[in-house]
Amino acid sequence: MANSKRTLFLKRRLRVRNKLRKVNDGKMRVSVHRSNKNISAQLIDDVNGVTLASASSLEKDLGVVGKNNIEAAAKVGAALAERAKKAGVTEAYFDRGGFLFHGKVKALADAAREGGLKI
Repeated sequence: MANSKRTLFLKRRLRVRNKLRKVNDGKMRVSVHRSNKNISAQLIDDVNGVTLASASSLEKDLGVVGKNNIEAAAKVGAALAERAKKAGVTEAYFDRGGFLFHGKVKALADAAREGGLKI
């Protein structure tokens, strides 16, 4: 039986997330979600089950509403890094989910690194 793209994506996401949890126990997690129209990222404390900071291309103050390109991803990453500093977090691990670390996801991670967040 052939697997659907969605099933393969979910398997890949769980595989990536479980491997990262084993290695980075106790650190905050930067989780990325990319859709066809938007991109978003969250800084999550898995121990307490709390989202500490988030940024999305849906926010009007970033000026990239409804865009999902590399420039929008970079702005989201920079905004997340700034909000993480305000929350007192300087180090986290990057959870790409089932997405490849390439293009928009890579641009978001690079912008967060430039903003001072150690990923």
